[in-house]
Amino acid sequence: MNTFTAVVEKDFDTNLYVGYVPGFPGAHSQGETLDELQSNLCEVIEMLLEDGQTKFEAVFVGLQQITVA
Repeated sequence: MNTFTAVVEKDFDTNLYVGYVPGFPGAHSQGETLDELQSNLCEVIEMLLEDGQTKFEAVFVGLQQITVA
């Protein structure tokens, strides 16, 4: 069992949740709800892993808040 961290954003134009796994090419999807997005991301990740040619470009480290005056 693998665990991945996804970045999730809300697109104001489409009103959809958009998610991607940093450093994992092709691991992105969208959904009308957070549950739908999670399900879609799981499906995409499973397909990418089954391909057997998965090459991670980076590792998720964390988030930072930046304050600008």
